[in-house]
Amino acid sequence: MHDEHDSASSWALETLAIRAGHDRTGEQEHGEPIFPTSSFVYGSAAEAARKFSGEEPGNIYSRFTNPTVRTFERRLAALEGGERCVATSSGMAAILSTALALLKAGDEIVASRSLFGSTVSLFDKYLGKLGITTRYVELSDLAAWEAAITPATKLLFAETPSNPLSEVVDIAALAEIAHRHDAWLAIDNCFLTPALQRPLALGADLVIHSATKYLDGQGRAIGGAVVGREAELEEVFGVVRTCGPCLSPFNAWIFTKGLETLELRMRAHCANAQALAEWLEAHPAVARVHYSGLASHPQHALAARQQRGFGAVLGFEVKGSEAEGSRAAAWSVIDATRLLSITGNLGDVKSTITHPATTTHGRLSHAQKSAAGITEGLIRVAVGLEALDDIRSDLARGLDALV
Repeated sequence: MHDEHDSASSWALETLAIRAGHDRTGEQEHGEPIFPTSSFVYGSAAEAARKFSGEEPGNIYSRFTNPTVRTFERRLAALEGGERCVATSSGMAAILSTALALLKAGDEIVASRSLFGSTVSLFDKYLGKLGITTRYVELSDLAAWEAAITPATKLLFAETPSNPLSEVVDIAALAEIAHRHDAWLAIDNCFLTPALQRPLALGADLVIHSATKYLDGQGRAIGGAVVGREAELEEVFGVVRTCGPCLSPFNAWIFTKGLETLELRMRAHCANAQALAEWLEAHPAVARVHYSGLASHPQHALAARQQRGFGAVLGFEVKGSEAEGSRAAAWSVIDATRLLSITGNLGDVKSTITHPATTTHGRLSHAQKSAAGITEGLIRVAVGLEALDDIRSDLARGLDALV
């Protein structure tokens, strides 16, 4: 039996997404198997002792060692160019596990204001209880990042592009700032995936994923992952092993199969999103479109330089004279759709639409929403793989009524 891992270092991303990480069993299966078992057996008490002590590698208990989960971890690590990946039960569990692994009471995080609402709640409410303080800055303002850092700062955390305004930060420049201050840089790469952006190659220390989104791509399962160097990931693994926010084998198998089509799907998502953004920008009922693929986007050149594509998520603001009127107009567009799914989730082959101010960012205070640019007239669309004409026609039903 030949070992595919021997030549994996020379493979292209598309090949890694299909081949990396799988060790065939004695059954010589072609497809990756699922190991739905909670525990594993040993040939002797001595073998069990060696594996439990770490003297000998091998499976112990599926909370932290499972072959199906390991295949997904290896494959995603290969795609991101990381030394190791640790899978978790959700994207939020990935962020929490990273924080618990690397931070302690008295440490500080500097993060972008334009974070997913649950991430803000995690940082402020729950890490705050542990004595870990978070300071927020404008994502693209490198001077603000630098100014916010103190000797207690241990982690810089950013989503790029941001949700839902498609803001971008210069990852290489931010990594230089972080490392000059002896801090880690973690990048949430959920929106672009390694098919479109590889933060580790740009200097980031850690990459965070909600595998629920584009890594799966079909809205079937919940999961997360952290990718980076062996030293930091061993600490993250310790949290997952001890605290238990682990990924199920079945979900790991779904994500592994999702990775096989990642490159093709992301290219198609990008093409649809670009065309839709251009159409929206020309619509008389739309005040502004937030999508880094547009030449009008203030960071279009940066996005083009550090990304292989602009992603599938865009935001657009409908015209309205005041807040409540803008909300009513936005809701009328959303409610007029018949094809797009009204849901806060994204990353699906099915296009989704939501009103961030009252859903994904609804738990933020008015001041936090204002600082993050979440207006009442803002609508987020995660552009799926349906026919572009059908997506446009569905949005036009509500937008045309506003003109």
